[in-house]
Amino acid sequence: MGTPARQWLLRAVTAALTSLYRLYGVRPVTWRLMARNYRPWMGRFAHLHAWMTCQFAALDVPAYAAHLDRHGWRFRWFRTTSYPPTDKESYVTAYPEHERCWKGRPEIAGSVVDESSGSSGTPYNWIRGRRELKTVHRNVAGYTSLVFPSKKLFVINAYSMGAWATGTNTGIAMARIATVKNTGPDLDKIVDTLRHFGPRYDYLVTAYPPFLKHLRDRLATEEWFAAARKDYRLAAMVGGEGMTEALRDYVGDIFGKVRSGYGASDLTIGMGGETTFTVWLRRLIREDPAARAAFLGADEQRLPMVFQYNPLETYLETTGDARTGEVLCTINSTAVMAPKLRYNIGDEGTLTTFPQAWRKLEQLAVSRPELLDRAQAAAGRERMRLPLLFLYGRADSTISYMGANIYPQDVEYGLYAGNPLAELIEGFCLALGAGDDLEARPVVHVQLRRGATLSAAEADRLAKSCQYGVLRHLAATSRDFAQSVEEDPSAREIAIELHAYGTGPFAGASSIKNRYLIRGGA
Repeated sequence: MGTPARQWLLRAVTAALTSLYRLYGVRPVTWRLMARNYRPWMGRFAHLHAWMTCQFAALDVPAYAAHLDRHGWRFRWFRTTSYPPTDKESYVTAYPEHERCWKGRPEIAGSVVDESSGSSGTPYNWIRGRRELKTVHRNVAGYTSLVFPSKKLFVINAYSMGAWATGTNTGIAMARIATVKNTGPDLDKIVDTLRHFGPRYDYLVTAYPPFLKHLRDRLATEEWFAAARKDYRLAAMVGGEGMTEALRDYVGDIFGKVRSGYGASDLTIGMGGETTFTVWLRRLIREDPAARAAFLGADEQRLPMVFQYNPLETYLETTGDARTGEVLCTINSTAVMAPKLRYNIGDEGTLTTFPQAWRKLEQLAVSRPELLDRAQAAAGRERMRLPLLFLYGRADSTISYMGANIYPQDVEYGLYAGNPLAELIEGFCLALGAGDDLEARPVVHVQLRRGATLSAAEADRLAKSCQYGVLRHLAATSRDFAQSVEEDPSAREIAIELHAYGTGPFAGASSIKNRYLIRGGA
């Protein structure tokens, strides 16, 4: 087929597919209907649209055409894998904004510039058009109304405002289905809001996981809230970073339901979300060695987050031939002003369909029939049949010690699970520090809550409680670490260093989104 004819056909079919997408995505209710009736054949349709979006961009996005030429790309029918991945380094940094837009012309009226948090080291600007933002807001609203159903929903948006994508877009999206107050991460404002409006609403707090802990600890000290606690209905939706089950349990005494969303400023804030089923499945994998082996493999020691995602909106793939690879995302819509095409944000993960996951549960339930009953009860809450993403997070978010990888989530489990002094902890970060013997050993820097003053005895008790919890969790979950301790007891020498609020490695740091690793020591 000649190039002009191919271009005409691709444009015509892509226009038809885009119109069909617009029909299904008119309102959040249609998103919920699709999520509950998704079938594997729709994944093939999503793949076709992802391929066509890439090919359409090859024709009409100057930067993408140059990116393909630079990688020696050749046209292949219906193969997304023929298109080289994009990322911040090779694509975003290499080409200016306007060249990454359709026809090299960004829209002016109605466009919004979001800024990433800079957690990767450099803040980035992301320009989004009116149609793209409407799609993002509809998807977030559809997911939220399915997972947090309520006729009296009051959203307290505690994400940072300003140019950060998550805060502003969450507030606009939630206004489609709820009353919204955009407080930002201000504890006093949130407490005043809850007290002023009283218990007649169903409250949903949207925030980063560390801030949700801060809010829980603050509410636990409010006498008026303690008196009226049984009358308040609070839930939370968190995002921006991973959340451990230990933290979910810790805040669960006040927030009856806590769910995480998966997104990225580079792409969209609504790539995936937790459901009752995925939380149940994650806890099963954590507690059941047979389930862990079935879903993660016999050698995987990390506990991933588990999300359901909509391939019709965000088509996901993974790199390489291994079981776990880095996640590539294509936003399946020509409404995206600067298309995101097989974009790699550096997160490791595994993909599986809902029927594939269910078959594994059926196999596990052969000897334990009650397991399937629990699975059906969990899946029956939201009734989503969307595929699953097992997300491990950034590949480089580890510290290697004695042949074992120590992840921030492992430390978080140890600090919060069963720790009677956890309310004193504001946050933490992990580093390798050289001891008197010049041997590098892990150091967990713990930031005390603002205003906390401890005697020497109290500080010693907190440090020992944290150390015991971290060592206990690592020994229980990491075979490499357990083996290291058995061979060399000095491997247990993980130091805990306490710091007053805003001092040491936490000086000048954001209290909203944590930096968990310190490279090159403290």
